Amino acid sequence: MDEQNRNLLLATALSFLVLLVWMVLFPPEDITPPAEQTVASQQGGLETADGAVLPTAGPTSGEQSTGSAETAVDAPRIEIETPKLIGSISLQGGRIDDLELSGYRQEVDETADLVRLLRPVGQENAYYALYGWAPSGGVDPENVPGPNTIWTADDGARLTPDTPVTMTWDNGAGLVFTRTIAINENYMFDIEQSVENTTNAQATLAPYGIVARHGEPETENFFISHEGVVRVIDGEKEEIDYDDMPEFVDVQGNSRVATVDANTSGWIGFTDKYWMTTLIPEQGSTFRSTARYNTGSNVYQTETIFPTQTVAAGATISVSSQLFSGAKEWELLRSAQNDDGIDRFLDAIDWGWFFFLTKPIFWLLHNINAVIGNMGWSIICLTLIIKSILLPLAWKSFVSMARMKELQPEMEKLKESAGEDRQKMQQGMMKLYKDNKVNPASGCLPILAQIPIFFSLYKVIFVTLELRHAPWIGWIKDLSAPDPSSIINLFGLLPFDGPAPGTILALVGIGVMPIVLGITMWLQQKLNPAPTDPTQKMIFAWMPWVFMFMLGSFASGLVLYWIANNTITFIQQYSIMRANGHKPDLFGNISSSFKRAPKPDDAANTDKAPKDK
Repeated sequence: MDEQNRNLLLATALSFLVLLVWMVLFPPEDITPPAEQTVASQQGGLETADGAVLPTAGPTSGEQSTGSAETAVDAPRIEIETPKLIGSISLQGGRIDDLELSGYRQEVDETADLVRLLRPVGQENAYYALYGWAPSGGVDPENVPGPNTIWTADDGARLTPDTPVTMTWDNGAGLVFTRTIAINENYMFDIEQSVENTTNAQATLAPYGIVARHGEPETENFFISHEGVVRVIDGEKEEIDYDDMPEFVDVQGNSRVATVDANTSGWIGFTDKYWMTTLIPEQGSTFRSTARYNTGSNVYQTETIFPTQTVAAGATISVSSQLFSGAKEWELLRSAQNDDGIDRFLDAIDWGWFFFLTKPIFWLLHNINAVIGNMGWSIICLTLIIKSILLPLAWKSFVSMARMKELQPEMEKLKESAGEDRQKMQQGMMKLYKDNKVNPASGCLPILAQIPIFFSLYKVIFVTLELRHAPWIGWIKDLSAPDPSSIINLFGLLPFDGPAPGTILALVGIGVMPIVLGITMWLQQKLNPAPTDPTQKMIFAWMPWVFMFMLGSFASGLVLYWIANNTITFIQQYSIMRANGHKPDLFGNISSSFKRAPKPDDAANTDKAPKDK
C-alpha cells in the first residue's frame, strides 16, 4: 500500500471517527410541524375548527381534574386477555389504560417484570387511550360522555380475540351512546362508536380519539432513535420530540397544537424505542390529526378528530377506527401496512437516513434468522452475504494492492531519483500507475462502501425489536446490549461483578468481543508492512486498540458484525493477493511490529562505526 493509498485510508478512518463524534455532540433536529393556536372553551376543552368542543385529557391551569386517582384506578373494569396482551379497560370514560405485553420483559431474566405499556390515571406516568363525542351546534356538554362518564357493560364481560365487549351510556335526554371494542390476537383494537338519537330534534357531534401521556416518559434520549409523537398524514411522515412539544404553548400559557388535516389516510400516536400506541382512523376517511401539550397538567396528547356529524331525530350514526398498542414487531407492522392498508405503518420503526439500506438489510437478516433461529449466527451469515456482494470491489482493491507491491522496487528508485522534488515524484508515480494500469484509490473502495453499511446495521441492531434480548452463545444473552463480560474481573473468573454498563469503568473494562475485535483489526493490518512515515506508523499502530475501546460499549450484535467482517476481509485479501503472485509476509510484519525502533544516538553511532576493509 503506497503513501497515497495509506493517506486515503487514514483520512477515511479519521472521517469516520469525526462523524461519530459530530453526530453525538450535534444531533440533527427533528422537523417540527407548524403550531396552530386553538381556542379554549368555557367547558375547559378545546374548540375545533367546526365548533365541536373536545375535552382535555388532563387538567390545565384553573381547570378541574378529569378524574381523581381513586375513581380512575378503582372504577369497574373489563379484563383484557390475548396471547400477547393482558390488562383491563376502565368503565370510567371507557379508557383503555391498563396493558402489559405478555411476551416481553423488562430484563433478560425470565423472572423480570413484564413490559408495562399503559397505566391508569392515579399511577405514575399515566398513559391511556380515550374515545368520545365532542358536542357542537348547541348540544349541552353534559349530554355527551366525557372522560369521567361511567359506562355500563354486561356482568362478566371480558375482551378476548373471540369475545368483543360492548359498553353503553344513556344520557337521559334522548341520546344513547354505544361503544364496541374488539381485539385481534396481536395488538390491534377495533373501536366502533355509535349514537342513537331518540329525540325529536337533530344533534350535532364530532367523534374523536385521544392518546394521552401524563408527564414526559423516560427515554434513551439518543439521536439515532426517535421517541415521541409520530404520525403519517396522506403519505407524509412527521416526528415530534417530547422536548419540542412545550413549544406549542404561547406566551399567555394557553395550549397550542400542531394540527394537520388528512384527506385520505394516516395515523398518529406516541412511539417508544420498541413500543407504540397509535390512533388509526378508518383509512380513506377525512379527519384532523393533532399533537398537543397541556402546560398546566404536563400532559402530552395526540388526537384524531372526525368531521362533525348530524344525527337526525330517530337516526343512528357510527364511526369505526383502530388503536394499535403494543410491540413494534416487523412482521405485524408490515402485515398491517400491506394487508390492512394502513399507510406507511412499517415506518413506525425509525429506519433513519439510510432507510434504503436499513430496510433491505433487516429484511435479509429477518429471513436468515427465520431459517437459522439464532440472531448471532444470522448476523455472521448476513456479513458473509454482504462481503460476497462487495467481492468485485474487494477483488479489484486487493489485486491493485498486489500490483503495487510489485511496483515497490521501481517506486524506491523513483524516490531516490526525485530526491526532494515532490512534483517530480508525484508525476513519476502517476506515470508509473498509468503504465501498469494500477489505481491506488481502488484500495479504499470497499472501506468507503462499508461506512453506510456499518451505520445502517448499527441502526437496525439499535432500533429493531427483534434484536432486543436476542441471545447468541454462552454469555451473550442480548445482542442489542454491550458484551457483559469484563477484563476487570478476568471475564468472570474473579468472584465479583464487572462494572455497570454506562460507567467510566465499563469503558476500560471491556469484554471478550471487543478484545477479539481489536485483534482481528490488528491482524488485518499486518497483511501489509507498516508505513515508513513515523506519524502514519504510530496512528496505524494505535488504531485497532482505539476502535477496540470505542466500540466496546456498542451493541454486541454490531461488534459481532465487525469481527466477522474483519475475519472475512482478512481471508479475502490474503487469498486474492496470493492468487495474484504476492504472498503477504504476515509473520514478518507481526514480528517487526514488536522490534524496538533504533534510537537516534544508536543510528548515529552505527554510521560513525569504522567499516571493515
